[in-house]
Amino acid sequence: MSIKSWPEGERPREKLLAHGAEHLSDGELLAIFLRTGVAGMDAVELSRTLLHQFGGLRPLLAASQADFCKGHGLGQAKYVQLQAVMELSRRYLVQSMQRDTVFTEPALVKRYLQQSLASQKREVFMLLYLDSQHRLICAEPLFFGTIDASPVYPRIVVQSALAHNAAAVILAHNHPSGVAEPSRADRMITERLTQAMSLVDIKLLDHFVVGDAEVISFAERGWL
Repeated sequence: MSIKSWPEGERPREKLLAHGAEHLSDGELLAIFLRTGVAGMDAVELSRTLLHQFGGLRPLLAASQADFCKGHGLGQAKYVQLQAVMELSRRYLVQSMQRDTVFTEPALVKRYLQQSLASQKREVFMLLYLDSQHRLICAEPLFFGTIDASPVYPRIVVQSALAHNAAAVILAHNHPSGVAEPSRADRMITERLTQAMSLVDIKLLDHFVVGDAEVISFAERGWL
């Protein structure tokens, strides 16, 4: 039975319009994106099959072009559409942070960082440069590491913050393992960077660690 034959309240599009996107499952949201199914499967069945095949939504969205296109019913056109949707979402969040005061909206920063860093297969250390009103000047990946490490040099961080004329900064990095819990090394480098920044009168507002399912804030834990 096709989705059009379903009761109206169970169809993904009608359900979204009636209740909002947050009330849909991963499979239902993916079905709206795919729009159509394949022979023998409607769009919802295909979505559930793909989520099972890839091991969930995150691995599907983070898949390389080659791996994504191997998925049943997928191809280059769908890959391009998906990348465009994800980039639009990232740009929306960046523009929101440029308009609003970042430090008073940690949830907004977390959403942006999760989209930007959670799918990275190596460790990426990013800086968010803020003006005197704590609005975003720009976000910039600064260091890249191996699968489980990223070398961080306080001198380069300070130089980069000064070059952007930042009044404050927010640090962020991902854990490719998927576990967001900060390590002892994370806390040590944060202390070193806090001291280095204070010498040039730049405030280190927070350090976020990004995992698969959560983003941990040093400030929220009382570590800054």
